[in-house]
Amino acid sequence: MEDKRILYVSSEVVPYLAENEVSVMSYDVPKMINDQGGQIRIFMPRYGNINERRHQLHEVIRLSGMNLVVNDMDMPLIIKVASIPKERIQVYFIDNDEYFKRKATFTDEDGALYPDNDERAIFFAKGVVETVKKLNWVPDIIHVHGWMAAMLPIYMKHYYKDEALFADTKIVTSVYGTGFEGTLDAQMKAKVLFDNVPESNVADLAVPDYVNIMKASIAHSDGIIIASESLPGDLADFIEKAGKPTLTYQPKDKFAEAYTNFYKNQVL
Repeated sequence: MEDKRILYVSSEVVPYLAENEVSVMSYDVPKMINDQGGQIRIFMPRYGNINERRHQLHEVIRLSGMNLVVNDMDMPLIIKVASIPKERIQVYFIDNDEYFKRKATFTDEDGALYPDNDERAIFFAKGVVETVKKLNWVPDIIHVHGWMAAMLPIYMKHYYKDEALFADTKIVTSVYGTGFEGTLDAQMKAKVLFDNVPESNVADLAVPDYVNIMKASIAHSDGIIIASESLPGDLADFIEKAGKPTLTYQPKDKFAEAYTNFYKNQVL
């Protein structure tokens, strides 16, 4: 993968958040490609429970200051950056006081999903793409991890479909067995339709639960990686019927070669 450019977009990444299946793979896979001589960037949300001082986050003024429209509201985009110690890997953080300045990731202290998680996901997707445009960094592959990042394939294929910068970029989505309980805001589909995404392409978002959000993401991806040993039955069936290049689950001691071959032979 030497000199290939891969953009990793994730809901969670260690060491900035606690270890789980998504956050660990969102570190291990980029590190593996970085070690192979690939060029990588990682993007994640700047949740309020990330310790900025400990991880030495700092705002990048030249990338900040843009307003993104979410559901007809202007929301300021703030970009922060940090480096993973010892790895020479830069991580970019998408921030906005309204959406991310709270002391948890997805749920409040009672375990209830934040009511604006759908808008946070839309803002995150747009923020990533707009920042990559400003960097003028053309990824060969965008690899998406976690449901908070799952709107990115949809927006790439519709909202940003005419961006020449991404004309040859391929999108890979890793699908994990667990996401969240319940549903996001019932108006999520309407908020996506506001951005001129065709209704027929996001019909699944009428009931925005984890499985349906991932179905929409899978439908707009060029390759799928099954990242958990087991998936909800609906998702497994959907992936099989989608007919897209798919990599089956790989244990940690074997994923490096398998992911590299999948990128090279199935996606690029």
